[in-house]
Amino acid sequence: MQRIRLRYTKRGRLRFTSHRDFQRAFERALRRAEVPMAYSAGFTPHPKVSYANAAPTGTGSEAEYLEIALTEARDPDKLRELLDESLPTGLDITEAVEARTSGLADRLTASVWELRLDGVTPEDARRAVDAFNAAETVEVQRRTKNGMRTFDARGAVAGLEAHSPDSEASAPADGAHGPQADRPTDQPCAILRLVVRHVTPAVRPDDVLSGLRAVADLAPPVAAAVTRLAQGLFDEETGTVTDPLAPDREAAMAAPADRPGVAGTATAKAPVPEGSA
Repeated sequence: MQRIRLRYTKRGRLRFTSHRDFQRAFERALRRAEVPMAYSAGFTPHPKVSYANAAPTGTGSEAEYLEIALTEARDPDKLRELLDESLPTGLDITEAVEARTSGLADRLTASVWELRLDGVTPEDARRAVDAFNAAETVEVQRRTKNGMRTFDARGAVAGLEAHSPDSEASAPADGAHGPQADRPTDQPCAILRLVVRHVTPAVRPDDVLSGLRAVADLAPPVAAAVTRLAQGLFDEETGTVTDPLAPDREAAMAAPADRPGVAGTATAKAPVPEGSA
C-alpha cells in the first residue's frame, strides 16, 4: 500500500465551501481520476483519506493537507496533475509527495494567517496590535455547541504584526494568492500577519479579532478577509513555521532507487514581535 500526502488550496469564492463540501468534491475527483484507492473494511467501505486540521469555512487557505492510501503505486507528480484537473478552480492540488515518514498531523502545530482589514488604517491596526501583544491575557468568548465559552486568545499567539497593503511584509508567502484580489482598494486598509499555535481550545483568527476589539476597540466596518498562508511545525528558536512535507521529500532524496518523490524544501517566516510569547 502506498500513501500520498497532498497540499491543496481554498481560493476565491471557494473559501466558503465547508470541509464536508470539500470532502465530497475530492472523492468525486478521486473517481474521475481513476485513482486506485484503498478502502476501509465493514458494511460501508469508504476511501482511506485522512484530513488534517482543515481551515474554518469562510477562510481562504494556501496550505491544507491530507493523506490518501493507494492499492497500487503511482507517481506523485502525475497523480497531482490528474486530481487537480478533476477539481474546480480554487480547490487546487499544489503538491504531492509519497509519505515516507510518520506523523503528518503531529507536524501541524502552528499556522501563519493573513487578515485583510478594509476600512482600518495601518496606524489604528498597529496601535491595536501593540495593545494585544502587551497584554498577558486577552479573554474572548465564542459560542460552541455547548454554549458560550470564555478562553484566552493571547497565549496561543506566537506573532502578530500590522502592515500596510503595499509593504513587502504583507505579501503572501510562497507565491500565495491572498484575499486582496477580490477586495476593494479605494479605502483605508491594514494587513495583519498572525502566527498562532494549534492549542486546545483552538484559537482562530476571528478570536484574535475579538481580542483586538476587547483591548483596543478595533472593529473593522466590514468582515475581514482571512487566508492561511502556511501551517506546520513551529520552531520556537527561529520563529518559523516549517514545511510539513519536507521530511518526506528528504527521505525520498535519500532513497532515489525507490519510488519517485518530490525534491525541495521551504519554510514560512513567522513574525515574532519583541516581547511576544
